[in-house]
Amino acid sequence: MCKVLELNRSTYYKDSKRKLTKTQINNNELDSKILKVYYDSKRRYGAPKIFKVLRNEGETASLKRIQRRMTVLGIKSVVVKKYKPVKAEKNIEQKENILNQDFSTTSINQKWSTDITYIHTENEGWTYLASVEDLYSRKIIGWAFGKTIDAELAVRALKNAVLNVKHTEGIIIQSDLGCQYTSNLFESALAELKIRHSYSKKGYPYDNSCIESFHSVLKKEEVNLRKYKDSKAAYDAVFEYIESWYNRKRIHSSLNYRTPEAVHSECEKLAA
Repeated sequence: MCKVLELNRSTYYKDSKRKLTKTQINNNELDSKILKVYYDSKRRYGAPKIFKVLRNEGETASLKRIQRRMTVLGIKSVVVKKYKPVKAEKNIEQKENILNQDFSTTSINQKWSTDITYIHTENEGWTYLASVEDLYSRKIIGWAFGKTIDAELAVRALKNAVLNVKHTEGIIIQSDLGCQYTSNLFESALAELKIRHSYSKKGYPYDNSCIESFHSVLKKEEVNLRKYKDSKAAYDAVFEYIESWYNRKRIHSSLNYRTPEAVHSECEKLAA
């Protein structure tokens, strides 16, 4: 082996007997912990969230040290491109914007946000996901998936959102001015539930930035990293991401590094 590596025998035996320093041992142990959290998150977590998870487990390493070790390990979270809004080409009638970017809440079921995003499949082309998010807990409380982007998809997501809500009167839901959300079908569903409808300004996604952010994260952490054979494969991936990962395991800095499910459940218990 020494001949193949062109290495002096004395150097080889000296290095093989060399003991690791305390710092090297500590670094190896920390690296193992970092890699476990990183791969448990399916490579979705960056240094800040890995730091929070390890801190909750009793690890005392600083954020800067974890950042340095991640650099040494050559790992990092997937990065999302910043969204650049574009001007609406069609002349769409503006409707009342009740929220006007005031996303502040004191509990769940006060303000919701909804939108539709596109997910491509190899055999069936585009599929669509309609989501409803609670702006207090950031939990996706209702969603619907389909191969047709229509008002029925938006209504199905809404109906799923209200399944476990006893009183819907007075809730404000924010949406864009898409035809699915300005349709008579969707408006009638809201009227029946006595939910108030707030509309984003045309061509201005920041009015609905919370749900835009969720769909951006979904694309960054799941959709853009995969190729789905058909709508079933896409549905299964969306189900796993929302119900198993995003709502129940993914910690949020805006929630003091708690999960949406933990925050939502706490509010439900207090209201009971």
